[in-house]
Parts: sequence; structure tokens; C-alpha cells
Amino acid sequence: MGHRHGQGVTIEAQRLRAGSDVPGGRRKQRVSMADVARLAGVSSQTVSRVANGQAGVVESTREQVLTAMRELGYRPNSAARSLRYGRFNTIGVILFGLASTGNSRTVEAIATHAAAEGYAITLIPVGMPTQDNVLGAFTRMGELAVDGVILIIEVHLLDAAAVTLPPGVHVVVVDSDAGDRYPVVDTDQADGARQAVRHLLDLGHRTVHHVAGPAESYAAERRTGAWRTVLEESGRPVPPVERGDWSADSGYHAGLRLAADPSCTAVFAANDQMALGVLRALHESGRQVPAEVSVVGFDDIADASSYLPPLTTVHQDFAEVGRRCVHLLLDQIHQEPTPPGTDLVPTTLIPRASTAPPP
Repeated sequence: MGHRHGQGVTIEAQRLRAGSDVPGGRRKQRVSMADVARLAGVSSQTVSRVANGQAGVVESTREQVLTAMRELGYRPNSAARSLRYGRFNTIGVILFGLASTGNSRTVEAIATHAAAEGYAITLIPVGMPTQDNVLGAFTRMGELAVDGVILIIEVHLLDAAAVTLPPGVHVVVVDSDAGDRYPVVDTDQADGARQAVRHLLDLGHRTVHHVAGPAESYAAERRTGAWRTVLEESGRPVPPVERGDWSADSGYHAGLRLAADPSCTAVFAANDQMALGVLRALHESGRQVPAEVSVVGFDDIADASSYLPPLTTVHQDFAEVGRRCVHLLLDQIHQEPTPPGTDLVPTTLIPRASTAPPP
């Protein structure tokens, strides 16, 4: 059968879409691969190869198949393709809370790198990270037909000593303490905090006060632990911890308490939003930054360089975290060996104008 050109393609496409080739004139429910093959003048196998992006199709033939697909409004049947090849080209992401900068930027990075590999993502937020809720989320993921799951959750919040995931599930965990059971990808939280505290001590500050994140957070726990260790190893006094909830408002209230302490000349906040609150509190209390008090944050959010003054902070490479998560999961999907363990992504201190030697 020769390929139809120009107006002939359009007329044939209209006829096939209208279902006039169906006995009794019944309208077809869906344009089929056979319809595309008939219009393009090729075999159904050729259409299948084009639809699945396979090699071995002459470019001119590929173009006429794509033209026929556009003319007919054909969409490949992903469900049938999944049954045939055993994959859905979809990655599930289960997470507790999109509000935090780290979680939202990690999800964005996962989506970007998944798309580059030809995968979509299905997102299921978990209201409270209990054992039942996490297992329920995995059940929903099974119903949604995904090839593997990336779990972004504070595992030690669960009501079981160790969360039990369904057997046979391809899984990668982000920011947790599950490296002895599953592949884990995490920012090197401890080293980032060490860099922040040493920076302030190297400037000449006697000690460093700390505005910590929530006690139940693994990231906050690691940053606080590293802060305390550096002070103890340096023989410096360890001030009481100020506790926040990642928000600028909690940083502001902690900052007011620190501003009232004349011995406070350096503050390490566990994230940039809380550091912003600390800066406001110090300003309102008449404590100049950095002339009287130096402030360091953590995350290096997009606005950190626009704070007043621009914020010295620890840069987290969320894009690299997302990339490693996707590739670790794809290795499992493709039957590559992926033993348990934690893959740490390095952090970098970004010095700006919010830190200086003490008065």
C-alpha cells in the first residue's frame, strides 16, 4: 500500500476517526494501531516500534507514522505496553509534608531527573508517618501501578521500632536512618553543620549558639549533634539549645531570646528560614549583624543571598540528591545490585555578609 500524501491523508484520517470503516457505521471507541498502520501505509509492527521509540525504523517511515498519529489523534496504550514489557515507567514518591524547603526541592529534583529518564512520578503525601499510614501509602502505590518507590519520611517518627515495607518493592529512602535495611540518599548534614560552626569559631567567636529544628527530625538531630561535638572537641562552652520548627516565626522568637543575652555573638540556625527570623529579632533588638552578632543558616535557599545582610549558609545540593535517588531506584528496577547503605551528598559553606569577627 502506498503512502497517502496531502489532502488524501486528511480525508483518510477523517474517515478513520469517524469510524466509517466499521460495519454498521458504529463509531470506534479508540483509534487503534491498525488504523495508524493503514493510514501510514506500513505494518502494525512498524507503528509499534515508532510508538515505543525503538531503533531500526527508516527516518522517512518514522515521519510518516508520526504524521498519521497526529492526524488520527492516536495515543499509545500505556497500559497494554506495561503489561507487555512488565514496566509502568512511573516512580512513586511517598512523603511526609511538602511544606519544608528540603522536601519540596527534593521532590522537584526527583521529578526532573525521572522525566529525563522517561519516567513520570506519582506523589502520595502521608499526613502522619505511622506504620499504618506508610503501609497504606504503599498499598495505594500498588494500585496506581508504579515500578518503584522513593520514600521521603522521618522513619523514626513511626510507631514501630523499624518500619516494615512490603516485600519485593523497589525502594530508595531519603533522609533517614534506614541505611542498614534499604538504600538511602542523604545530604551530609553533619559535615555541613561542622563547617558552619568551625567557620564561626575560626572568626574568633568564643562559642556558637544554636537554633535547632524539630527534635523528631533526623536532619535537625544530625545538625545539632555536629554543632555540639565541634564545640566540645574545641573545648568551648555549649550553650542551651533554642528549639524551632523550621519556620521563620520560630526563628524570630528564638532570636529574641538570644538577642537578650549580651554574651551571644554567633548563631548557627538549622535552616535559612529560621535564620531569617533570627536576623529580624536581632535587628528589632538593636543588635547589629555582623558587627555584634554573626548568623549562619543551612540550605542556601534561593533568597538567602537577598537577606539583609546576605546570609552565610550551608549549601545543599538538592538536584544531586534527586539524581542519585532516581538512579539508585532505576538500578533496582533494571535488576542491578543495590545493597543497603547511605549515599551522602556533600555540602558546601557559602560565606556572605552575615558573619564577621566578634566585637
